[in-house]
Amino acid sequence: MQRPGPFSTLYGRVLAPLPGRAGGAASGGGGNSWGVLGSHVQPPGRSQSGTRAGVGRIGTHGGDANSACPAPSSTMSKAEEAKKLAGRAAVENHVRNNQVLGIGSGSTIVHAVQRIAERVKQENLNLVCIPTSFQARQLILQYGLTLSDLDRHPEIDLAIDGADEVDADLNLIKGGGKDSKNLGDQWHKGIPIEVIPMAYVPVSRAVTQKFGGVIELRMAVNKAGPVVTDNGNFILDWKFDRVHKWGEVNTAIKMIPGVVDTGLFINMAERVYFGMQDGSVNMREKPFC
Repeated sequence: MQRPGPFSTLYGRVLAPLPGRAGGAASGGGGNSWGVLGSHVQPPGRSQSGTRAGVGRIGTHGGDANSACPAPSSTMSKAEEAKKLAGRAAVENHVRNNQVLGIGSGSTIVHAVQRIAERVKQENLNLVCIPTSFQARQLILQYGLTLSDLDRHPEIDLAIDGADEVDADLNLIKGGGKDSKNLGDQWHKGIPIEVIPMAYVPVSRAVTQKFGGVIELRMAVNKAGPVVTDNGNFILDWKFDRVHKWGEVNTAIKMIPGVVDTGLFINMAERVYFGMQDGSVNMREKPFC
């Protein structure tokens, strides 16, 4: 019997094994979507008992993982519970003392930050957090975590973020989470491309002429005009119409004048956690040839 699909995906990328750190800032190394806006920041919740029961106990077997978190509560929607499960599982299995953490944005990351804050208090962890967006910065401050930036900490040990779709090679679209064989199988809202405002028309033309598909300027919901990122840029949503060699496409798009970054994460994620409808968490690691 096929298991229910994932509601939420959270990926963790270990930028350098501990001890010791490799060079390359989190905004570089392929620099992916560190300025894309996230969702509304939720207020902190109380620590829950029993949340450490699954620390370090997620193992791989056939690409799946054992449950790492408590069963879903009756007061939380299944979708939100799945986000919580995935976020907390990533924190339990990868966050260690004396790390510099990259904190992503979106609804799933709220639960990850909640668990990071709980563990800091429970285990007296010494952690430094670097945000990817205004939302991430507010989360770090709300939960009383140590805020820093890439000027003071240019080398990051671990980055945790959400993803919209993950393919078989752990390439991701950043921007609900879906486990797919190919990017675009289930996620149909496109790949976000951050561009400087004056370049959105020529960038749109260049991408569609070279790679096909359709590009739309992302428009705001609660105000007139386009969405503006934390960096004062626009977002294009590229709805591609075929499977590409994503590494080559990502490089080519970022070479177009006016492009700041894309929502593609290529060869970055090492492990992905899927929050499932049945209350479990599945884990998948990057395949090695």
